[in-house]
Amino acid sequence: MRLFFLGDVVGEIGCSFLMDKLPRFKREHNIDVCIANGENSAKGNGVTPRSVDMLLDSGVDFITLGNHTYKRPEFSEYLEGDVPVVRPFNYPEGAPGEGVGIIDKGRYRIAVINMQGTAYSEPLGNPFSQMEKALEQTDGCKIKIVDFHAEATAEKRAMGFFLDGRVTAVIGTHTHVQTADEQLLPKGTAYITDVGMCGPVQSVLGVEPQLAIRKFRTNLPVRFENAQGECAINGVVISIDEKTGKAESIERVVLK
Repeated sequence: MRLFFLGDVVGEIGCSFLMDKLPRFKREHNIDVCIANGENSAKGNGVTPRSVDMLLDSGVDFITLGNHTYKRPEFSEYLEGDVPVVRPFNYPEGAPGEGVGIIDKGRYRIAVINMQGTAYSEPLGNPFSQMEKALEQTDGCKIKIVDFHAEATAEKRAMGFFLDGRVTAVIGTHTHVQTADEQLLPKGTAYITDVGMCGPVQSVLGVEPQLAIRKFRTNLPVRFENAQGECAINGVVISIDEKTGKAESIERVVLK
């Protein structure tokens, strides 16, 4: 089977671009399952019920999140419903939502694990020890996809080798810049440090450039707005042996 994992979707402009481009890409490239990181999919940033609905309507099957999961208060209740969304597993006990989800396609089932890094980020539960607990909740699924939402490249690389041979893929998200290190690790796990983003090309991680510049120059509060104009979809296509759960290949995608 072929799985398409999309980088962080940015704002309504990113959601709308997906709705325009994703269905055709899935048909032309025989995509069986599509997963997207949606934690920045709302206007501004964060995630809302509306932005999740837009992603699902575009053809995304499952959504992962990250450090902006709870930025919009109206979304917490939504996480408690029957929706194909997971938030980082290592949030404290009692946080709304789940960190492991299952995609059931009948002839195969896919476990999706969302984990957040702690290097240069929030002091959540240790992602490595928490990953051991998350793997226990994959309900015997042979195919396991990990979205590791983290800042530090070293932490992401370490997680890749930590899980090599134990999961199908470790996909890095959060930095919004696609890295050129996609590979099959020695024991067969597909890996990329960061899959990139889906949103405006002429931007600073999706933000209007002049606003980002103002923030860096003055260090004063600045209300960020999403840039407009040309967009691109960043992602990876992973070919998987559904009988063994092993990755056979990983290929970067930049779609404009």
